Amino acid sequence: MTKPKILFIVAHEGYQPVEYGEPKKILEDAGFQVVTASNKPGDATDKDGGTTSVDITIDQVSAHDYEGIFFIGGPGSMEHLDGPESYRILKQSAEKHQPMGAICMATRILAKAGVLTRHRATGWNGDNELEKIYAEYDVKYLPEPVVVEENIITAVGPSAAKTFGQEILVLLQNNKGWG
Repeated sequence: MTKPKILFIVAHEGYQPVEYGEPKKILEDAGFQVVTASNKPGDATDKDGGTTSVDITIDQVSAHDYEGIFFIGGPGSMEHLDGPESYRILKQSAEKHQPMGAICMATRILAKAGVLTRHRATGWNGDNELEKIYAEYDVKYLPEPVVVEENIITAVGPSAAKTFGQEILVLLQNNKGWG
């Protein structure tokens, strides 16, 4: 039997390794295949200098090939992932009503893509700009570690990575009856 595929999208440079590694392990341990996408092919480099293999570039992604799509944060996420290709993927995912989400700074990409409009969400707010950004896109900011609303999960950062992964698993299992 083929394992259900989940897409994690990381910046080619500067993704957050804990936000990537902990949820990935949780999903793989539960029988999911985690596919890693990025803005460039080859190995992606995390903010601490570690690397992970990129399976597919975001320009090649079709949301319909995955059971869920999740953006990983880190200092490189806004520079490398905040753009038309990411928005396209998120809009496809929203049309399919599939599980999706983001952690840390990457939650801002969901807001800018319009998929958080009229939803509650959290995210990294170390620059005290998140509430203003969310207000611009009609998103209700909640200063919580993890927020799950309908089929969307948002989380604040590395401290919430494990819970983010667990909530992704719950959402996927509830969505398809896996587990």
